[in-house]
Amino acid sequence: MLLEIEDLHVHYGPIEVVKGVSLKAAEGSIVSLIGANGAGKTTVLRALSGLKRPTGGQIRFQGQRIDGWRPARIVKAGVAQVPEGGRIFTKLTVAENLKTGAYLRRDREKLQADYERVFHHFPILKERAGQKAGTMSGGERQMLAFGRALMNGPRLLALDEPSLGLSPILVGIIFKIIKAINEEGVTILLVEQNAKMAIESADYLYVFETGRIVLEGPSEELRTSEEVKKAYLGG
Repeated sequence: MLLEIEDLHVHYGPIEVVKGVSLKAAEGSIVSLIGANGAGKTTVLRALSGLKRPTGGQIRFQGQRIDGWRPARIVKAGVAQVPEGGRIFTKLTVAENLKTGAYLRRDREKLQADYERVFHHFPILKERAGQKAGTMSGGERQMLAFGRALMNGPRLLALDEPSLGLSPILVGIIFKIIKAINEEGVTILLVEQNAKMAIESADYLYVFETGRIVLEGPSEELRTSEEVKKAYLGG
C-alpha cells in the first residue's frame, strides 16, 4: 500500500477538525475524498504534506512513517500537493514557477524529460513560458500549479479542489489530465467539491462528515448507493 493513514487526529487550537480518520491509497489508484466544506478533507491533505502537525495517529508513505516530517522532506520522498487555488508565484514567469517545483531534485538528467512531460499535458505552458504567471487566466494558473507539482517527480499527487472556479469546459479538461497523469503511474489523492466528477474519476471513495469518514468503498459501488446519490448526485 503506497499511503496509509491510521486514526489521524488534527486540532486547530482546542477544536478537533479531524477525528480519527483512517484511509489508504493503493499504488496507481485514484482515491477521492468528498464531503461538505469544513468536513476535514483539506486538513487531511495538509497533515499529509507536513503543513499541519497531527495530534494523533500515523501517516505512512511507502511503509515509512512521515507524520512529523518537514514539508521539504515529504516532497523529496515523493509526495506533491496542488493546494486549493494553485498558489503560484505570480511575479515569476511560467518557466520560473516550474523550476521551483524541481528545486529539491538532484537527478538533473531527468529534468528535461519532465519539462517535456509537463508541456505534453499542458501545451499552453510551453507557449507562455516567458510570461509572468500573474497575467494568466484562472484555468492557466491551475494548469501551472499542476505542472509545478509534477516537476517534483511525485509518486503521490494530492489535489485540493482542482476544479474550483473553473468553467465546465475547463473542469472536463482538468479531469482528463488527472486521468492521464494517473495512467502514467502517479497515484492521486483527490479532494473535490464536484462530487460527480470525483466519484466518476475515482477507484475508491471516502465520504467525510464533520471530521470523520462515514462511508467508504469502491466508487463503482458507492455511485449506485442511494445515500450517495441523494446527498451528492442529486438522486
